[in-house]
Amino acid sequence: MKPANKAPLRFPPINGKCPHMIHGADYNPDQWLNYPDVLEEDLRLMQLARVNSASVGIFSWASLEPSDGVFAFDWLDRVMDRLADNGQFAVLATPSGSKPAWMSEAHPEVCRMTEDGHREPHGRRHNHCRTSPVYRAYCARMNTELARRYGKHPALLVWHVSNEYNGGECHCPLCHEAFREWLKKRYHNNLDALNHAWWTGFWSHTFTTWEQIRPLDSSIHGLMLDWKRFLSDQTLDFFRHECAPLREWTPDIPITTNFMGFHITLDYWSFAREVDVVSWDSYPAYHDRPLDWLRAVDVSFVHNMNRSFKQKPFMLMECTPSVQNWQPVNKLKRPGVHLLEAMQAVAHGADTVQYFQWRKSRGGFEKFHGAVVDHCGHEHTRVFREVADVGAALARMDDVTGTTTPAEVAILFDWENRWAIDGISGLSREERRYPETCTAHYRPFWSSGVPCDVINEDCDLSKYKLLITPMLYMVRPGFAERIDAFVRDGGTWVTTYLTGQVDESDLCFLNGFPGPLREILGVWAEETDTLYESDDVQIEAAPGTDCGLQGAYKADVFCDLIHTEGAKVLATYANQFYRGRPALTVHTHGKGRAYYMASRNEPRFHADFYRKLIDDLALRRVLGCELPDGVTAQVRTDGEREFIFVLGFNREPVHLDLGAAAYRDLRTGVEYRGRTTLPAYTALVLESVNSPVTA
Repeated sequence: MKPANKAPLRFPPINGKCPHMIHGADYNPDQWLNYPDVLEEDLRLMQLARVNSASVGIFSWASLEPSDGVFAFDWLDRVMDRLADNGQFAVLATPSGSKPAWMSEAHPEVCRMTEDGHREPHGRRHNHCRTSPVYRAYCARMNTELARRYGKHPALLVWHVSNEYNGGECHCPLCHEAFREWLKKRYHNNLDALNHAWWTGFWSHTFTTWEQIRPLDSSIHGLMLDWKRFLSDQTLDFFRHECAPLREWTPDIPITTNFMGFHITLDYWSFAREVDVVSWDSYPAYHDRPLDWLRAVDVSFVHNMNRSFKQKPFMLMECTPSVQNWQPVNKLKRPGVHLLEAMQAVAHGADTVQYFQWRKSRGGFEKFHGAVVDHCGHEHTRVFREVADVGAALARMDDVTGTTTPAEVAILFDWENRWAIDGISGLSREERRYPETCTAHYRPFWSSGVPCDVINEDCDLSKYKLLITPMLYMVRPGFAERIDAFVRDGGTWVTTYLTGQVDESDLCFLNGFPGPLREILGVWAEETDTLYESDDVQIEAAPGTDCGLQGAYKADVFCDLIHTEGAKVLATYANQFYRGRPALTVHTHGKGRAYYMASRNEPRFHADFYRKLIDDLALRRVLGCELPDGVTAQVRTDGEREFIFVLGFNREPVHLDLGAAAYRDLRTGVEYRGRTTLPAYTALVLESVNSPVTA
């Protein structure tokens, strides 16, 4: 049996200046310079809401440098000084996410270029060319000024570099030339190697000079895959350039930049290696489904991923305390949901709860986006009261700060694999749904209160008992060998349809799918059937097997037609021309087992299969009892004390049976034992009554 996770369980605070949970908001005082009373009123309101930090300067370039080389820091000086006087901190941003108009006018080359060669006009945000030496020089100058001026300021807590980087494309000559230089390094200046990797002989696309290469032909899958890699790498290089003066002048101040969940254009695994602390912006559309807890599963998966990036606590840099302004339908959060969301983030590893934004803007694109302080300008609102409740809850969680979650289960989410899946010409164009598939495999563990890490193909596998790799279409060099060692050493591996089909260049493996994983799985995948919505495909457990499956289950979208090559059949297709063929198999490989799910299946299949696997592998359930639908239990620990978060996302009360165990809520002091009623949208932070409790 695989050993339990041995990673460190307590980490220092994000910055020793603030050994508490950070409760903060994106603050834009430069928008209120003509309203001199606003800053003082905001400081009063922040104290009422128990907000101990403010994120400032994020889109403030025009206010910090109103014309080229003319800096205006007086307003920011006042804000930083008043925060420090008020016992609060600043998450200080570099303003590169939105350049000033004077720069675009004087230097149009800093603007991005479209595929057809037109410069984009000034406007919106993140519309700069990451390759432009002019824009990089301006960023370096601004960041140096900020670091020199505020590096030793008592309010400075964290550097927030730019905001929500994207990998948006620029097709200017500089970017195309940078791409070609990137390719020369990747292919060791060997054009023949590139042509082979991209299989350019198809449709006579062979390149004979580097200068012929332009990332405009989506029919060359290897080209477009490498273009995505380049866009991510070039953005990361730009980030490093932004960080250089900050690291030089303020080496002790941690640096972050805010991620955006499953955002498709950037490989956050690469970015995570460069930041000192991971942060991300969470904006789920609650109340858009009949069951809110289904949305909560998605959010929890991404929280786990952000914790897993560095295997330590992360920052929830942005969320809204009330309503969003850019969803198709922007619905108010129901009472109690904001506190529940905040505790959900902390439960999965956040040491901060921060908002966009503190005070609603009077105008602009986000003037109706939720904020702590509404246009009315006072504290007598439902939202303000709920934010204050979060502040009070976080104030009681000093002992939780820095703790993390040991996990025995890892689920793979890999950006390069996603890019390759999205680029497939074939199968179902609209239903690949790689992120959604990964969260579907996570859902049974969330519902059982079993902690999970999220990893990519570069991560260590040895510390897990169970590895799950949904739709492992691309197998990069070395990963098959590491899976082989993991299973041989006693690990359990579950994978699915479309596994092991291409290498890192999107070239199909020869000699049968799942390519280099075929021997480990003991199957050969001959064909894949893609289903219409009207198709009815059922699978059922094979007679005499004990894998948790009972009765028939609906398969959807993808059905692999496989042959066993040593694997045992656990379930078969019940209809279609492939009736009786294997739909679920297991293969003993060394000391471990490898499972192959040949079809995309309904949630009930995953629930039954994984709950049996949880029991077979003796995976720890945080509460050790069955949880009602819509309720999860997550744990954070320092190795001595455990903090168990019981989170209920139901719209009506449900009952939970704690058995003989007894717990005390860290926030309220209330004790729970036996049969317990959980109100709608409930969040408990429990310790065993035998454990020490914070006063």
